[in-house]
Amino acid sequence: MFLHNLKYELLAGFRAKELVIWLLIFPIALAVLFKVAFGDIYEKYEVFSSIPAAVVDIDRNPSLKSVLDGMESSGEPLMKVTYTDEEGAKELLKKDDVEGIIYAGADQLTLTVSGQGMSETLLKTFCDQYNKNAKIITDTAKKDPSKIAAVTSILMKETNAVKDAKLVRGNSNYYDEYFYNLIAMVALFGALIGLTVAVDNQANLSPLGARKNCSPTPKSLSLAASLISRFVLQTLCMTISVTFECFVLKIDFGDRLGLVYLAAILAGILGVSIGFAVGSIGTMEAKLKQTILTSVLMIFCFLSGLMDAGMKQRIAENVPFINRINPAAVITDSFHALNVYSDTKVYTEKIITMLIMTAVFSMLGFILTRRRKYASL
Repeated sequence: MFLHNLKYELLAGFRAKELVIWLLIFPIALAVLFKVAFGDIYEKYEVFSSIPAAVVDIDRNPSLKSVLDGMESSGEPLMKVTYTDEEGAKELLKKDDVEGIIYAGADQLTLTVSGQGMSETLLKTFCDQYNKNAKIITDTAKKDPSKIAAVTSILMKETNAVKDAKLVRGNSNYYDEYFYNLIAMVALFGALIGLTVAVDNQANLSPLGARKNCSPTPKSLSLAASLISRFVLQTLCMTISVTFECFVLKIDFGDRLGLVYLAAILAGILGVSIGFAVGSIGTMEAKLKQTILTSVLMIFCFLSGLMDAGMKQRIAENVPFINRINPAAVITDSFHALNVYSDTKVYTEKIITMLIMTAVFSMLGFILTRRRKYASL
């Protein structure tokens, strides 16, 4: 009997418009829009890359040529140099093909830029440092030529008391938070199909509920079949969403993809259980419950950073307990933890939180729905 009910609940679920529109079409379309909007911002503006610069009159300063050649041989040089004449350099600067023009004088370098950004600041710092070192060598040559070799060796030797270390182990792309939040939204929107479990089992809210309450099938069995079918459908939707973002849009979820799928599936089950609990409360019409539920879910997503990726951080600084009880924040934190921490301590905490929430909401839904009695049908 249970398998029979489960089969037809699954068939009915596949035909539900909430499943097709809100859990498949809408999130995929929104993910594509996010990719178009944020796809290359991080690489263009956040990740350091060699600064294109034009160098004029390099023949007047062979020492500069040696320095620039040495820089280009490194793995990530400060500058990507183009040697040209003054007219060609100005044309490149006008077209924004270079960030600045370095004039190689015999005694010092001069710089021409068209903006005041980070790249221009770095070029100015390079020219100032080069001019300072060149003056030290010139003064040494005038005072004691025998010390030129030692001074030059000291100046060319890179001394760095700070050891470079990554603060995080994985993806640091700030804009990928939007995609994590999109997965959380898909998970929570599973509440829309979870709500139908309660509505379709209440005689005062739907004709189907009236027929089910007249059926000889035990109510607990009917509820379990309906709820499990929604869990299965939402698991399918979550799997599709993660797969699409990871393999089609190439969003970086880290190197523990199995745990990402686990978190997404449990998040989807949590979403269904929230809808089941909300649908079991009160005797309001199904459409009104759906409207209220959708509004609350969007607030959860907003507070988690779906519309503003910095929102969750601001909440963490001012009212941190909200992030601990906001299902959307818990879900996104589980993805974030896999990318940031080498261990799974934080990830495990978020998974346990989701499981507890799921158990609480599911039990609440069962208790409220099974206790409801009707004088007549």
